[in-house]
Amino acid sequence: MLARCAGGFGAVALAALRSDPLFAGVETPVAGYAGHGPHHRVRAKNVIFLYMDGGPSQVDTFDPKPMLDRFNGKDPGQLFDMEPTQFNNTGSVLASPWKFKQYGESGLPVSDLFPHVGQCADELAVVRSMTSEFPEHTFANYFLHTGSGLQGRPSMGAWVNYGLGSESQNLPGFVVINGGLIPPGGLDCFGSGFLPASYQGSIFKPSGTGVANIQPIDADPQLQRQKLDLISQLDAEATPAFGEHDSLESAIRNYELAYSMQMAVPDVMSLESEPEHIRSLYGLDAKYEPTRIYGAQCLLARRMIEQGVRFVELTCPNVGADRWDQHSNLKKGHEDNARAVDQPIAGLLKDLRQRGLLDETLVVWAGEFGRTPFAQGKNGRDHNQYGFTVWLAGGGVKAGTVYGATDEWGYKAVENRAEMHDLHATMLHLMGVDHTRSTFRFSGRDMRLTDVHGHVIEGILQDDPA
Repeated sequence: MLARCAGGFGAVALAALRSDPLFAGVETPVAGYAGHGPHHRVRAKNVIFLYMDGGPSQVDTFDPKPMLDRFNGKDPGQLFDMEPTQFNNTGSVLASPWKFKQYGESGLPVSDLFPHVGQCADELAVVRSMTSEFPEHTFANYFLHTGSGLQGRPSMGAWVNYGLGSESQNLPGFVVINGGLIPPGGLDCFGSGFLPASYQGSIFKPSGTGVANIQPIDADPQLQRQKLDLISQLDAEATPAFGEHDSLESAIRNYELAYSMQMAVPDVMSLESEPEHIRSLYGLDAKYEPTRIYGAQCLLARRMIEQGVRFVELTCPNVGADRWDQHSNLKKGHEDNARAVDQPIAGLLKDLRQRGLLDETLVVWAGEFGRTPFAQGKNGRDHNQYGFTVWLAGGGVKAGTVYGATDEWGYKAVENRAEMHDLHATMLHLMGVDHTRSTFRFSGRDMRLTDVHGHVIEGILQDDPA
């Protein structure tokens, strides 16, 4: 009997694999899925995007400028050409309230705001010459997330999953872990835009059940399965009459995913199963509540990529004041925000490294723009899109590296100027995707995350082994 049925067993397994876009051939397409797979060598399988909402100050974090100390309190208009700012309430040159220290073998300078991240300096590739096209939060957030200042374009996570698919069958491929602050621009920062709706970000909370209605209300699992089967049957009967539509196809896939999530989400959310030393590493035992919240976010991000989630974004926790947007009271505001994220981020990097996951996980730290080197009023900093800092770690990045530079004031990028499109192109490149070849036909032309722009930042990439 086994000999006669062996071919049947293999056919069942083959059918299951061919229904999965990760294994299916080109002759088995999935609606709305690019399916191109990697174009070249894959360095990073997953992305964890640490979004610093509001715009951290580059000259107070990773880009020290001694000239600010020397000319502290002086009129900046007498020292350099100044651009209009968001509020045009220009004060004096403002020295950083924090000292910088060189860390690790690389000697990377990191301010006293980030003593824990400083311990991971040899993992970082710091880009000091990032620029943006927008000085206002909403447009700049869209630009950072989607490559366009316009509302309604697909987010980075949606593009990544459209191009490569997800390795997780029981969790969304693009997850946003909301620490308490949805950024200006709202949920459109995480949307799928003109891509199929199934690629939009799914919002999780870092505690409790993670998502609403995850517990089934039917006592009998078979009853719930029968309901889903009925919905699928009705949808299938509608297709011949109305044709295939993204809204219908995405709804079907989302129903099935939601069914699978009932088992997967409670498991991934059970942080209590983590050893005490890991929980402590992430700051889950910290006295400061925002540290505990962000620590849970970072730990969840690690657990999700272990389950195959392709792209995880973390938003900032609420520290009781504003996010990184300190137009006044810079010292307290930046200290509160840094205190919330410093230990959890360092814990994430160390945990990924010790588990052997950092080499295949790209971690990106970025805000939508930076801050001015001169004060807004007396003790704040206004928005500055002309030169600011982001950093990357893991996933094919050249560790312990500084790329680009701002001028002696930390005001404008003057060396190896990088654009947001370049950051996106580099992220895709590290995931094995040529950003010019991952496109979606919309409104009469082939659209892409980088539009008609973007160059890979070669200076922060690891050298290929000989």
